[in-house]
Order: sequence, then structure tokens, then C-alpha cells
Amino acid sequence: MKVREIKELKTKSREDLRALLGESREELHKAKLDVRAGKNKNARVLRETRKKIARILTFLNDHNISNP
Repeated sequence: MKVREIKELKTKSREDLRALLGESREELHKAKLDVRAGKNKNARVLRETRKKIARILTFLNDHNISNP
């Protein structure tokens, strides 16, 4: 993720982050299937997607702490 994309995540609302989290989890699932099936040899996609999910969860947690 680029720095600009990370800054955009910080400004998103809880609902937007939850929607993005669902999309990212689906993306991770599809990427895992593609790597296992041999359709995609680039396993780096898995790592990047997992990191993206972790960042989204971090920002969601920050929203929950700051605005209960």
C-alpha cells in the first residue's frame, strides 16, 4: 500500500472500513485459491492483502477506542 492509500484509510468511516474489510477478505480468499491452483505464481499478493487487512482492522480499532 502506498502512503497516500494509508492516509485515505485513516479518514474513512467505520462503515466504509467494514465494507473494505469484507472486500479485502474476499480478495485474499480468491488469491489463496489462485496460488494453490497454480493460476497465479505471485504469492506476494497474499502477503500484501494480509497486511492491508491488518491495517484496516487497526484503523477500525482506533475508531472504536476514540469514538465508543
